Amino acid sequence: MTTETTPVSRAERKKQELRREIIETAFDCFAERGYHATGIADIATRLGIGHGTFYRYFQNKRDIVDHVITDLVETVIAALAAENAPEAVSSLAEYRVQSARIGDVLGVILGGDPRVARFLLLEAAGIDAEMRERVLDFYETAAQLTAGYLHHGVNLGYLHADLDVDSTARAINGMIIAAVLTSLRDPGPDAQARMSSAIRRVMYDGIAVRA
Repeated sequence: MTTETTPVSRAERKKQELRREIIETAFDCFAERGYHATGIADIATRLGIGHGTFYRYFQNKRDIVDHVITDLVETVIAALAAENAPEAVSSLAEYRVQSARIGDVLGVILGGDPRVARFLLLEAAGIDAEMRERVLDFYETAAQLTAGYLHHGVNLGYLHADLDVDSTARAINGMIIAAVLTSLRDPGPDAQARMSSAIRRVMYDGIAVRA
């Protein structure tokens, strides 16, 4: 049995491209003017489209941020499937290799557009109370995803049986967020590689000299 993928029409591709252009232009405007000072007219004018065209894709500028967060969550979840899923490994050695691979994938996802990472990590929570909860929900989803890997390791015996899974998941994600913030100032691959290596060393070996 084979699964056929329906080809995307040229019209649909153009719609997807314009949607992406609207998002990119909006984040350019947010970076220059600030979110609250940016109007739909600013985004539409810079892109050379009418207001009506904008509203066919997004309800308002806040809707853009909601869509970006949704897309980001879906992209991360999709990246954690198949060989990157928790159940795909059965030993600490395999988990080390897997987590290095996941780190590379997340680096591409979160570092692919620094404007988005900067906005979501540093600015989005200040839009309003509802958006602040949305950002916190994003962090909670990320913690649950990380916890899944730790639970799997505990159940198979290659991670400590008394591991505080939920707190450890949040600690690991805190290091990942710190790496993303660092990349906003120093986006070079060498710096990212050093951060990734440091995170994995803390995860597996700790920082104390073994007696």
